[in-house]
This record gives sequence, structure tokens and C-alpha cells, in this order.
Amino acid sequence: MGSMFEPLPATNYRKPLGIRFIEHIKQKTLSYKTYQAIVLIVTFCAYASYHATRKTTSVVKSALDPESDVSLKFSPWWRKNLGRPGSLGSGWAPFNRSDGTSLLGEIDVAFLGVYSFGMYFSGHLGDRLNLRILLTVGMVGTGLFTAMYGVGYWANIHMFSYFLIDQMLAGLFQSTGWPSVVAVVGNWFGKSKRGLIMGIWNAHTSVGNIVGSLVASSLLAYGWGWSFVVPGLMIAFVGLVVFLVLPVSPESVGAVAEEDQVHSPRKYGEGVTEPLLQSDTEDHKKAVGFIEAWKIPGVAPFALCLFFAKLVAYTFLYWLPFYISHTAIEGKYLSNATSGNLSTIFDVGGVVGGILAGHISDRLNARAITAASFMYCAIPALFFYRSYGSVSLPVNILLMFITGIFVNGPYALITTAVSADLGTHSSLKGNSKALATVTAIIDGTGSVGAAIGPLLTGYISAKSWSAVFTMLMASALVAGLLLTRLVVAEVAAKIAEASRQGGPTSVSPPQPEV
Repeated sequence: MGSMFEPLPATNYRKPLGIRFIEHIKQKTLSYKTYQAIVLIVTFCAYASYHATRKTTSVVKSALDPESDVSLKFSPWWRKNLGRPGSLGSGWAPFNRSDGTSLLGEIDVAFLGVYSFGMYFSGHLGDRLNLRILLTVGMVGTGLFTAMYGVGYWANIHMFSYFLIDQMLAGLFQSTGWPSVVAVVGNWFGKSKRGLIMGIWNAHTSVGNIVGSLVASSLLAYGWGWSFVVPGLMIAFVGLVVFLVLPVSPESVGAVAEEDQVHSPRKYGEGVTEPLLQSDTEDHKKAVGFIEAWKIPGVAPFALCLFFAKLVAYTFLYWLPFYISHTAIEGKYLSNATSGNLSTIFDVGGVVGGILAGHISDRLNARAITAASFMYCAIPALFFYRSYGSVSLPVNILLMFITGIFVNGPYALITTAVSADLGTHSSLKGNSKALATVTAIIDGTGSVGAAIGPLLTGYISAKSWSAVFTMLMASALVAGLLLTRLVVAEVAAKIAEASRQGGPTSVSPPQPEV
């Protein structure tokens, strides 16, 4: 009663234990900006750990299936690894058979298929349950089944069904992550500069990929099982941190938003007067249904665009280290560990691309134009990487970095700022209980493409990597074309705005749109 843990007696909330402990140490309640910083840091680490566990499979592929892709007529690159502990030159049954590449592709598609299917349900649950609890359960479950995959190494398991079922269960728990973290961040940040903020924040995807690659590559020398167990333990630990300190929304901890953030997402005169962050009086509003969320303007085209954008991005996520190890650079083939480390350059480019796309879209106030432009630029980037990436290591690094910028830029923009924008669309009339559902629809649809891309690559690469890149370039083109209607609308709006500004002006105050 009246303690420092209850600064707002009229508000019904319960703060996480970690927040209460921090306030006890500081002897004062946390400010709104401090809560925002905690949200960004904790959700960043949470989703980075999700991607770190996801990346391990791509690094370990070459150890499980070292001699596949014989149709490429390459020299036996694996001889360079002879004598190194854990190099596993003979691979791991059943993946060291002639159909090993296809089996690995089937595991990828099983994981991503369940992930995309579970995403829709996770978004539905996220708008109805405590996001902190949902996220914690998802992270601990992901850690458990990631580690169990690695246990197969010590248990000497060679049943394909074991690895397949394990990855399907891991995909189900992984599906809780994205709708939850985007909904939490959307609860704390208004639309102003959302593209830039979320572009920087979305670096967690690439940071997680980089950490996962480095950890998995460094542990391969001790046995590929460690490449799964250690990331599994890491995400379980971060899940505990989420449970202890993550504030789901301002209402959940009794935080009072500053005036400029309360009246987000748009400035006066842009047709929206409802704030993004509402008080507890909003709790009576029902969560938006699945079909209703699909009908929100912009959701369907961006979801379909993301289908093809993630097809490209996840093909790189799951197959880039494998591709590098099977491609001669200056006439030499790189080891598994070196290929995994080199593949992180793509993710570094992804960090730059996500920030750049978010900043440009904020400055232009044009999400569709930005996303489509990046997708179109990805086409020549993919062509040049395939054609000239083998010339030399510096050229490969440069072209991989540029490809990462244009492939991951729109993917990052759509899954963060665009999802949050549409989850607080004016048609919802201030109802914030659509964020997780809209995010799940967009990213869930994208994840279907993410499942198909690696699966097709597993089959197509056995015949020709050039055909794989042709598929990726075609997907990038379709992704851009799917946003054509929205791009035209944004261009028309820009032209109309320029005409108004260039025409006769009056001194009357601006009026809200109707």
C-alpha cells in the first residue's frame, strides 16, 4: 500500500520481479525512457538468441554432409580439413549419403513449415495472453529442442525421424518469438521515427546470425553436438532474463508516457486522434480477429511481398556457408569453419541494410517505395555475387556485403516498422490489440516462403547453383512487383503533397483529414 512499487494506486498492474528489484536498489520508480531502453535491449537480446539457434544448422550442414553436390564436379575440398579434430570428413549418417543434401533441405522445410504455421497461432495468443510469459516459454522450449538436436551426436543417433521431429518442435516454439517482441516494442514506441528505431533494433537478426555462426563454427572442432547445445543453453538463459525484467506495456508497469508519445502514431492533422498507447480503460476492447486483421489495408500485399523476400533471405541464412564451402574462391575451397565465419559478412550487410531502409522510409514517409526499391536492387546484387564472387576473397566479401544490404533491408523493414504501422492502423480506431496478430500474419506468410526457398535449394543446388540464383532473382522481382499498387499510391500522394505546397497557401490553421 503506497510503496514505491505502486506509484499509481489507481492502476491494476504487477511489475516483473527484476523491475521491482531494480527499483528497490535505486529507491525510486523507473522513468518512461528507462523502460523503453530496457524493452529495446531485452527484446534485442531475445530475438538475437532466437536467430543464433536458427543459424547453427546452416553452419553444421557441411560437417553432416561433407561430400554432397558431386554433380558440381568440384575437387575434394574436404581434404584440406583432414587431421583436424571434429572435421567429420566422413559426415554423419543419414546425411552423408548421396541424398544427404535433400534430407537437410527437408529438415529445413519441416522446421520453417511448422514455424510459419505456429506463427499464426502465436500471434492470436499474443494479443490475448501475457507476452512476457509466452516469450519465456517459447525461448526455453527452443533452447531445449536445439540442445536435443546436438545430443544426437553423443547418443550416436542416426535416425532421420529424430532430427526431423526435433526441428519441427523447435520451429513450433520459435514461432512465439517474433509476434511477441514486435508487439512489445510497438506498445512502447509511437510511429515517429519508428522506421529508424526499428531498423537499428532489427539488427538483432543479423547479430544473432553472426553470433550463431561464430559460436557454431568455433565449436565444430570439438564435435558438432556442441554447436547446438551451447546456443540452446544461451537462449534458455536469455529467456529467464526476459521473464524477470521485460515490461510488456506501459500499462503493465504503471508507466506514464510523455506527452509526445501518448499522442502517437501521427501528428494532429493526419486523420488520427487516438493515441497508440492507451490507458487501462482500453482493456475492454476485444482483440482483432484473424480475418479482420487480413482486411486491414496494406496487410495482404506486404505479407505476400515478404513471402518472396524471406524466400531469398532464408535461402542465404540456411545455405550460404554450404555454398561458400562448395565454391572455389581464387581456385581454393574453404573449410567448414572458415565458410561459416565468412558468411557473417552477409549479415553485417543486413545490419546496414535494415538501418538504411528504416531511415530512408522515415525520411520519405514511404514504406512501400523503399521496400520495392531495395528488392529491385537485390536482383543485380545477386547476379554479380554469383558471377564474380569466385574471382577473389576481397571481391567475394564486397559483393556479399552489398547483397546483404539489399536482401535484408526490405525484409527487416517489413517485419518491423511496417508490421507495427499496420498493427496500429487508423482503421483500428485506437485498438492496439492487433499488433501481434498483424505481425504474425505478415511474418507467418513470409515464413512459408522461407520454408520453400531452402527446400528448393536442397534439390536445385545438386544440379546447378546458377539455377538457385536465378530462382532468387525471380523471387526478388516478384516481391517488388507485389508492392506496385502501394508504390503508385505513395507516389500519387507525394505528387499531390508537392502540388499543395507549390500552390497558393493560406494562413488558416491546418484541419484534420476526414
